[in-house]
Amino acid sequence: MRVRPLLGAAAGAALLFLTGAGATPAAASVLAPSESVTVDAVGRIAADGTVTLSGTYRCVGSSGPVFVSSSVSQGVSTTRYGIGGTRAVCDGAVHRWVNTGRPMSGALTPGAAHVEATLMELRTSSGLPLPSFHATSGQEITLVQS
Repeated sequence: MRVRPLLGAAAGAALLFLTGAGATPAAASVLAPSESVTVDAVGRIAADGTVTLSGTYRCVGSSGPVFVSSSVSQGVSTTRYGIGGTRAVCDGAVHRWVNTGRPMSGALTPGAAHVEATLMELRTSSGLPLPSFHATSGQEITLVQS
């Protein structure tokens, strides 16, 4: 089983859930105050357009696989580019996450950007994997050339 397609589907489901339900990152974090996800203030963009984002996360208990997904946008554009996904370990400790992805050529440039990170579990209690959110965070960052 390939993990990347699952991560993309999970991130898409997370985005649809958050925007469709009118939830905000602040509202989502109220669900689990002992859990968190952060975004580092600086991201990297390579000459070939590959973007690397990072931060920390903390979660406790899970019945299914948990992932840290991230997306980035720049300027006034409403287009968000998914940047990878990292499998999370929900043991109550603080862990680092690093996601790397390559949006379409020229989509992002060094400078100010906005990153959304989501700590999401895929629960299969109904037989169909459904997203369950542990934490979300939005952060203004700077993309620097690496």
